[in-house]
Amino acid sequence: MSTSKILKWVSGGLEALLGVPILGGTIVIGLVWTPLAMMLILHIVTLVFTKKEGGSTTGSILGIVTSCLAWIPFVGMIMHIITAIILMIDAAKSHDNYAGE
Repeated sequence: MSTSKILKWVSGGLEALLGVPILGGTIVIGLVWTPLAMMLILHIVTLVFTKKEGGSTTGSILGIVTSCLAWIPFVGMIMHIITAIILMIDAAKSHDNYAGE
């Protein structure tokens, strides 16, 4: 399994967690918006690995936008959910470039 695929599954799962109503907001506010900064870093790292491996960057770019706008209560929840879905779809259908090497 490629690094970008693993990073997409991890970041997609974390986005899904942050998209859960009340729970996600409690995590973000309780940790003083640090999860949004950490997710921004994770999405940038995922984007770099995905670009290097020639995969789809849509989920990572949307994740970066989500991390920057997720402080807005209702908008953040919806964006976390959409980003999680797109990242997991990307991870599920991405092909390992290193298979057979």
